Amino acid sequence: MSKINLNELNEIQYDVLREIGNIGAGNATTALSQMLNQKMDMSVPKVALVPFNEISEIMGPEDQTVVGILLGFEGDIYGMMMFLFDTKSAHHLANALMMQDRETGVDSGADFSEMEMSALKEIGNIVSGSYLTAISKLTTLKMISTIPEMTIDMIGALLSVPASEFGKYGDKLLLIQSQFGEMDFVNGYFLMIPELESYDKLLDSLGV
Repeated sequence: MSKINLNELNEIQYDVLREIGNIGAGNATTALSQMLNQKMDMSVPKVALVPFNEISEIMGPEDQTVVGILLGFEGDIYGMMMFLFDTKSAHHLANALMMQDRETGVDSGADFSEMEMSALKEIGNIVSGSYLTAISKLTTLKMISTIPEMTIDMIGALLSVPASEFGKYGDKLLLIQSQFGEMDFVNGYFLMIPELESYDKLLDSLGV
């Protein structure tokens, strides 16, 4: 039985969870920068515990098409995380990795080629793995990720997966909104959704 109530976090608990999100996002940005071999600044992430039913309001209309990387994590703590970005950002990332003209397909809403899809999956692997590795080192908790799955769908459809899976543990998730690179080159969202008992372990590992 979890000791934590996500609706009644004190300021210290909230600050610790926010710092966990910051460190994970920062490490993921560094990995992305190295992968693309270009400088990639990250805006100060906006970190918040948000109810599932308010996520789509923050990210945009439920019928907006986005690219989502979804994976589970297990070990000392269990849960799920998602890395979401709009199709314009996805084209920017694929073009950068494949060293194509960075405007190719960006504004046209063009479908992704098989090579672009493969590039995005590789980016998803690196980014999500780096995110979890940073949190694991910070907390000294063992975290093993499942193989990430990539989906291109409407926001509402993508968010229904973690909502149905983890709604039974709690109605909130840790949302980290970040912008990478210059001129909003990539606008992305990290969604971290630990099981309720895993919040206890995360906080305990850092002495809170």
